[in-house]
Amino acid sequence: MKASEGLFDDSVVYVTTQGTQVRTDQGRITVYDVDGDDGELASFPAEKLDTLNVFGGVNFSTPFVRRANEHGIVLNYFTERGQYRGSFVPEKNTIAAVRRAQYALTDEEELAIARAMIAAKIRNARTLLGRKGVTGTELLEDLRLRASEADSKDELRGAEGEAAERYFGLLDEALVDGWTFETRTKRPPEDHINSLLSLTYVMMKNEVLSALRQYNLDPFLGVLHADRHGRPSLALDLQEEFRPLFCDSFVTRLVNRGTITHDEFTQDNHLQDDSFQTYLSKFDEYMTEKLTHPYFEYEVTRRKAVRQQAILLRKAITGELDDYHALEVTH
Repeated sequence: MKASEGLFDDSVVYVTTQGTQVRTDQGRITVYDVDGDDGELASFPAEKLDTLNVFGGVNFSTPFVRRANEHGIVLNYFTERGQYRGSFVPEKNTIAAVRRAQYALTDEEELAIARAMIAAKIRNARTLLGRKGVTGTELLEDLRLRASEADSKDELRGAEGEAAERYFGLLDEALVDGWTFETRTKRPPEDHINSLLSLTYVMMKNEVLSALRQYNLDPFLGVLHADRHGRPSLALDLQEEFRPLFCDSFVTRLVNRGTITHDEFTQDNHLQDDSFQTYLSKFDEYMTEKLTHPYFEYEVTRRKAVRQQAILLRKAITGELDDYHALEVTH
């Protein structure tokens, strides 16, 4: 039961072992092997959890769902391969006043928030390349300035698109011998690097979704991504600033350190089952590593930083802050 024993930090639990059930037992959240003979596999204090992510054939007892509602624990459902399928959101995570403020944002207010997110994404892309010793990134700074001054969402999307093209064109230089990146492909990813990038973007989107729900924001009402049925547009918006430094940096670490090799993929570019477990373990470790938050100026884990950005976003939406302060790292 590596999923729930090894992947617990103090707020998020991943349960990936098939044939298990999540229950309550003497005030604690427990995971049982109901299809096997191993009994209790892991146990956690309910008051410390805020998110439970379950993958594939894992079910919940009714008393557990009641306890999750009482403690404000968000339950996220994924396929065994990590594809998001839905969530249970506790009553306390649905404060109407926050939603009303979000729905009342004007186009100009949405654009101001989106400008901050995309400018930070481009800045962070340049920072990542700089850390890897990649040169020739001056154009990214020009595009960051264009993004920060964009007069419309279309203009902002244009700057973001040009920056992404330039950034991905340089990303190959951040990889060790034996790995190459030619172009970004998805649905389906056409090589192993694109497969890891797509998987990591999904994992990060799930982190952002949980954070937005924890702080009562509607993840489906975006400030830049257009509304589309079933698409968590605000989660995709907020995810932008995390893509280079949290997602792409994680993928380059996996391959450059030899944690994941080409032999660990299936013919359709998916990770094999054992390698997916390794991936989840490393992703959780990565999210619990600390950085100095540029706005708060103290050390937090990457996971906590995602939640702090949700807080800052909520404050900007409700008017508690004049501006949204995106996570932007300059070196």
